[in-house]
Amino acid sequence: MMAHLSPFAPTTFPELPPIDGMRFATAEAGIKYKNRTDVLFAVFDPGTTVAGVFTRSKCPSAPVEWCREQLIAGGGRARALLVNSGNANAFTGLKGRETVRLSAEAAAKAAGCAPSEVFLASTGVIGEPLDPQKFAAVLGDTAARVAPGPWLDAARAIMTTDTFPKVATRTVKIEGVPVTINGMAKGAGMIAPDMATMLSFIATDAPIAAPVLQGLISKGADKSFNCVTIDSDTSTSDTLILFATGKAAIAPIESPTDRRLGAFRRALESLLIDLAHQVGKDGEGLTKFVSITVEGATSPRSAKKIALSIANSPLVKTAIAGEDANWGRVVMAVGKAGEPAERDRLAIWFGDVRVAVAGARDPDYSEAAASAAMKQAEIAVKVDLGLGRGKATVWTCDLTKEYVAINGDYRS
Repeated sequence: MMAHLSPFAPTTFPELPPIDGMRFATAEAGIKYKNRTDVLFAVFDPGTTVAGVFTRSKCPSAPVEWCREQLIAGGGRARALLVNSGNANAFTGLKGRETVRLSAEAAAKAAGCAPSEVFLASTGVIGEPLDPQKFAAVLGDTAARVAPGPWLDAARAIMTTDTFPKVATRTVKIEGVPVTINGMAKGAGMIAPDMATMLSFIATDAPIAAPVLQGLISKGADKSFNCVTIDSDTSTSDTLILFATGKAAIAPIESPTDRRLGAFRRALESLLIDLAHQVGKDGEGLTKFVSITVEGATSPRSAKKIALSIANSPLVKTAIAGEDANWGRVVMAVGKAGEPAERDRLAIWFGDVRVAVAGARDPDYSEAAASAAMKQAEIAVKVDLGLGRGKATVWTCDLTKEYVAINGDYRS
């Protein structure tokens, strides 16, 4: 089923500048559909460093296992990235692992590097074998066409049920030298990231050592993709990889305490949050984008757990879809989270409208004002627990009939 275009789909997209030391191309390999780009192949100049975070699912895909191994085997170096949509190569047993090995060897040959310097990612249907010959048939031509852009084409090639490509860019000056960070992401369903999002690839021309990159991407994921949930389901394929080509004309950054990292870290985190919001705004069948803030918790961790309990509640999400200011469902989700909470201290807001305070309906509650808040395309829900200083914000969307329709015939 083709999903209806998200109401948050951009009418224009940012123009991403080239990343010196990175080139890529897309191809139609016919992995699931004909006449649709479904392969992305990127090559990186020697000296490129890499870091990544991946799903914590106990049933990870074969490409996720490969990437984890290569981060160690390759010594934090990367020369190629091969991504496909239409098939996740997950729950495919020994065949899946063999497909990964053969695909990496084909990509390595095309890029002129070792297989340990190739990173792989796949997204799509789980449990269907992926034919490695699909890659072998297109990689030669694809490698001959690599170029510094356009990034939008690359983002389109990795889409599944996404209704729009997701890209972002940031530029920051380090020692007076412009440094570029570009990124793309895909994801619209099976989104409750636990270390990363379904697929996201970031590249920069900054010269940053692999261990430092790893710290940056791990912390960045926790503040961005790990705060998005569409349907509470963590994918088998969650992959977030950061590549640094080192082409910017500044001295290498080799320590996490290097003062020059501050501006870069802020720019990277801004870009990751941008991409995470785009994923949230393309949730399957959505009509609303929702931010949920919990404050007054005993700790930030407790606040986040409660916020996710609210965001993942089907009853909360369907109430939002129906534009119903049903704070009782929020109370339910707070109570079931298993975190410290006191009923008679709770206060709840929908938008700027406080609907409950001191454990009961607000004395000044206005149904008209609450209903007006729920009719907005973007809705902010806030809960104050009144217990401490812990605070967290997560992002989600509503749950509609179209979500059921999209996922009811996903394999057909």
